[in-house]
Amino acid sequence: MTSPAGLGGARVGCVLQAGVARVTLCHPGKFNAMSRAMWRQLRTVFEQIAATESLRCVHLSGADGHFCAGGDISEYPDFRFQINELHDFHENEVWAGLSAMLACDVPIVAQIAGNCMGAGLEIASCCDLRLAGASARLGAPIARLGFPMAPREAQLLVREVGWATVREMLLQAAVLDAAEMKARGFLHAVYGDAELLEQAQARVQQLLTLAPQAARRNKRSLRALAAATCVESTPLDAYDYADSAEQREGIAAFLSKRRARF
Repeated sequence: MTSPAGLGGARVGCVLQAGVARVTLCHPGKFNAMSRAMWRQLRTVFEQIAATESLRCVHLSGADGHFCAGGDISEYPDFRFQINELHDFHENEVWAGLSAMLACDVPIVAQIAGNCMGAGLEIASCCDLRLAGASARLGAPIARLGFPMAPREAQLLVREVGWATVREMLLQAAVLDAAEMKARGFLHAVYGDAELLEQAQARVQQLLTLAPQAARRNKRSLRALAAATCVESTPLDAYDYADSAEQREGIAAFLSKRRARF
């Protein structure tokens, strides 16, 4: 399994090494923001990981000192203002990628550095062990962009991040530092930025010493417990804000590098 090619640098790369799948989110110049192609690659990569019996751990990180700054907003004017396309994006691209992670029986260690926003926070929420550098910043400030979070994505965050923090992030556009997110129970550990990689690799090596089939069975049990309260699908009318003035203004303001006027 290798990194997808021919994608202009935006990719979800995966290299297999001694029982470990090392997955890297990479979008140069955009803090690894997720493009539509990257969401599709995320699904493919994790479906392949799940089907590889020899794998015992996934080490997920971002390139160039950041985890993932959210979605690639430069693509948004191409599809977000049409309800059917917006629905398809969230339900059949974003959720498909997240679902592939959630369905993966191999333990996933997230190495979170720099920006971890929106889509990045959702991806981190699909991981089993979350380790962060001290300077990491986490949030979902999409209120500044004039649109809400998709229902199933919000439910994922509520389950992993917690009701109070999700309310603060979605309604107040709060961005929290790593120490605060550790205190609130989302992160398992926070390290100095310079030692994050070493500590993440140490966690991976520890997982490799443990029983792999037990880990897979534990993940299936935890997934079954989580599924008891999951939303199975989202109706089309949940995306009827597609052509709203707020969404258009928020995206236009971001792309123009000005403050949105709501």
